[in-house]
Order: sequence, then structure tokens, then C-alpha cells
Amino acid sequence: MKFKNKKILITGSDGFIGSHLTELLVKEGFKVKAFVYYNSFNSWGWLDTFSKDILNEIEVFTGDIRDPNGVRTAVRDVDLVLHLAALIGIPYSYHSPDNYVDVNIKGTLNILQACRDFNIERLLVTSTSEVYGTAIKVPIEETHPKQGQSPYSATKIGADFMTDSFYRSFNLPVTIVRPFNTYGPRQSARAVIPTIITQLLSGKKEIRLGALHPTRDLVFVKDTARGFLEILKSEKTIGEEINIATENEISIKDLAEKIINFIGKKAKIISDDIRIRPEKSEVERLLGSVEKLKTLTNWQPKTTLDEGLKITIDWFQDKKNLKQYKADIYNV
Repeated sequence: MKFKNKKILITGSDGFIGSHLTELLVKEGFKVKAFVYYNSFNSWGWLDTFSKDILNEIEVFTGDIRDPNGVRTAVRDVDLVLHLAALIGIPYSYHSPDNYVDVNIKGTLNILQACRDFNIERLLVTSTSEVYGTAIKVPIEETHPKQGQSPYSATKIGADFMTDSFYRSFNLPVTIVRPFNTYGPRQSARAVIPTIITQLLSGKKEIRLGALHPTRDLVFVKDTARGFLEILKSEKTIGEEINIATENEISIKDLAEKIINFIGKKAKIISDDIRIRPEKSEVERLLGSVEKLKTLTNWQPKTTLDEGLKITIDWFQDKKNLKQYKADIYNV
């Protein structure tokens, strides 16, 4: 697919992955329209940290994906849509599942309806490796059973099936993009790597985490962003569900020890009861297959875990970045 003069809408562009993807696509020459969450502070999230030369190339649209009229307004004048906006915190989903249904399922439905109505050329909808639940077989291929082990993952499964139904029912040119555990600069402290780093940099001698034994497949955010771009470029990906993974796994305990060693501070790792998921809700193992992505596109991961962690640590060590995090509280 040729993208010259194509206009692209990115929902969730103010967030972690979305901001990196927005930055990448501006540099790649796209006409980018950034859908950011409306708020009375007029905050554009991580877009506010962009240099002027990047920000001046972006059309910012403030709205709420739960509002079908606002979504239609955002989609009306674009050619391509990347849908990343979502509620993603798992602990928060335990006590506010209604919000997750509204944002993750109904919000995605609003995007699907608008893209269908305006004959959008391509739509990428963001899923999550959490839809697989604890691995039954590894590496986890896209055909792996879906297991809703948290309200968050259940709503993402719902959004995935709704997306697939629009491809099958209406021939909407959509792809489900399923990143595994993405990390890097700008990630919120509800995720494990920023949790470890911010506690260490704030001088804590005990690093409080949840369960230490589960394993995760960690993808550096710039590799994830490039995965979206490569999937968008290939018409072979239409109608597919596609993992973005590394086919490597590490336990939370080993990850914490690695980060402690990189930062060079002494700290004890504590499994804090308040941070542990309910037993049947914990995803014990995530290790993704990336064969489909490599077969259908030119994507290859460029960043090793050690390289990515060092880049991430360096970013957090910048005081203007670190001050935006609250290491003293449990971020749900």
C-alpha cells in the first residue's frame, strides 16, 4: 500500500505506545491526526513533551472514544486509522469493569462503525497478549484459545471478536495487532518495569512487586511501533490477528534483579500481597510466537532486552521525567 498524501488517525496517541507510534509516523511522512482524551486541563498527554518540529506536524483532535458522534467527526476526513485508545490497568479492572466495557468494547465498536461508514482504507485495532491468559502451549500462536482471566482481558477479547465480525460481516479492511508486554520510555507506573525503576531511583531499599514467578515476553516500544507500521504497509495482513513478540521470556524476579544490577543499587525484592492478582486471574506465562509477523512483513526486533532496559533506565534517570511518577504509592 502506498501512503503518499494519506491521512492517518491514531487514537490513544497521547499514551505510551500511541505517542511513540505518532512520533514514528510523523517522521515517516504521514499526515497524522492525533486523537487525545478530552480533559479540562487541555493536557495532550505525552504529546506535550514532543519537540515543536514534531508537534507542528500533528493535527490534534480532543474527544472520547465512548462518544460515537465525536468518533465519527474524527474519522470523517482520514484514510487510515490506528486504534490504540483503551483502559489497560488490570487491577483497576477488578473494581471498575463497567468502565472497561464502555471504553474497550463500546469504544472499539464506535471506531468500527465509523470506519465502515466512511469506507476507511485500513484499520488496525490494538489487542493485548493478556487475551491468551496463561499459556497452554508455547510459543503462543494467534490460534491459541482466548481466556478472560481479568475483566480487562475479557473486554479486549470482546473487542477482538467484534473487530473480527466486522471483517467477516462487512469486509472491513481491518487487522488485529496483538503486542506482548511492551516497555520503554513514557510507560506508566502501573506496569512492572517503571514500578521497579522508580522505586529504585527514589532510594527505596525494598522493591515491592506482585507475584515474582510469572514470565513475560518483553518488547521494546520502538520495536512495537515499527511492528504497527510494517503491518499497515502489507495488504497480506488484512483480516488477520498478528502478534508482536520476541519469542523470549523472563520471570518478574529475574527482571527485577537485572534492573537492580543495571542501576547499581542494593535492594530487596518483596512480593506484596496487595499487588498480587487473585489466584485464578494471574497469567502465569506469556511467550509469544512471532512467525506470522515475520512471514507477512519485513519486521524484525532491533532491540535486545538489555539494550531496551538501559535506554529505559536512562530516560527515567532524567529528573524531569522521573518527577512525573509517584513511587510511594501502588499505581493500579
